[in-house]
Amino acid sequence: MPITPAAYIDTHSADLIRRLQKLVGTSTVNPPGENYAPITAYLVNEMNAIGLKTKRLTVPMAEVKKVLPADQHAFPRYNVLGKLAAKGAKKTIHFNAHYDVVPVSGQWKHGSPFSGKVEGDWIYGRGTADMKGSIASLLLAIQSLTATQTIPKMNIEVSFTADEETDSLLGAGWLVENAPIKPDYAIVMEGGELNQVCCGHNGVVWLEVTVHGQAAHGSTPEAGINALEKMSALVLALDAYKQKLAKRVFKTPDGKTMRPTINLGGVFSAGEGGKINTVPALAKFSIDRRVLAVETVESAERELRQVLTVAAKKIPQCKITIDKVSDNHPCYNKPTHPFFAAMATTVTQVRKQQSVFHVSAGFNDMHFFSHHLKIPTLGYGPGGEDIHAIDERARIKELIRSAKIYAELLTTFAG
Repeated sequence: MPITPAAYIDTHSADLIRRLQKLVGTSTVNPPGENYAPITAYLVNEMNAIGLKTKRLTVPMAEVKKVLPADQHAFPRYNVLGKLAAKGAKKTIHFNAHYDVVPVSGQWKHGSPFSGKVEGDWIYGRGTADMKGSIASLLLAIQSLTATQTIPKMNIEVSFTADEETDSLLGAGWLVENAPIKPDYAIVMEGGELNQVCCGHNGVVWLEVTVHGQAAHGSTPEAGINALEKMSALVLALDAYKQKLAKRVFKTPDGKTMRPTINLGGVFSAGEGGKINTVPALAKFSIDRRVLAVETVESAERELRQVLTVAAKKIPQCKITIDKVSDNHPCYNKPTHPFFAAMATTVTQVRKQQSVFHVSAGFNDMHFFSHHLKIPTLGYGPGGEDIHAIDERARIKELIRSAKIYAELLTTFAG
């Protein structure tokens, strides 16, 4: 009796762990974007070995210089694209994951943050959960199809992209604008996990506010304008805006209530020349405005700038400038398309647990496929614990389940 892809996955979990340990062991911390060349070379080899026709796409240096600061120009950007044509298939599905990771700090349980150490049902290391584990799960899923000579119902495209942990402009953003892809559906392999199928995510607007004062001697503070005091008054004035945002609600398909938020001062600083006996002439603070899946970045930024401007005018001698740091667009797909139903059914069948449609509070690369390519896009992956934190880890059982879910979807849904 022929072996099924699911049975193959069960007996080849060691391949998944081997790949994930190799991926985690290659530090791809961003910024600055280190070791992108070796990890993408490894991915190309692994993808070719399981039957994908794969290319590494180099982002032109001219575009790198437009996007990245000068101290990162020595770190080239690459995206990997693989394809597998399925006999008789009329539609194409695209799987995407990013291979960069956030910086590390602190004391990790197994010493190195890049150990890939297995302990019980967990594998530890930066990127295990976000999101090299997804890469390993997908590679085993596709390997199970080719090894068992199971023909998928759709053509397959796979992209592993750079820079999601910053702004994705040279990763998924560059890919959808420049790569030879023609998907009908897309799965970004994060945002939903366990029994949750992600149909949308929040966006974000990051601003930096600079408060301009006037320096003076600390013994005569009345001769200056204290930028710290003005900044403090401005921050307090934003409480009313926080309360206004809290009244806006979005009900997700799984019944949860989401509200837009602002986080003040993730980064804050004084200007040059600061001294204990000097009136501070400059103060800066950041604003992280989370944008609901049903809002737009443009409207959120416009409103926030207006609120800041009006508040500053009400504070005597409070002069500010507002600079844009970055943004990331929200995304929401009403889960009514058969693609969403097929994924929900697959998750339910594999997990033996009823699936639900979920909207992620964080942001990911779904919006590039949904907005730019205008195709049904969802998020699902193995997830993990302590993402972006010390002792990040993924559960091996969930890595295996995700591989089975991807393989099952590919063998049952034809579009």
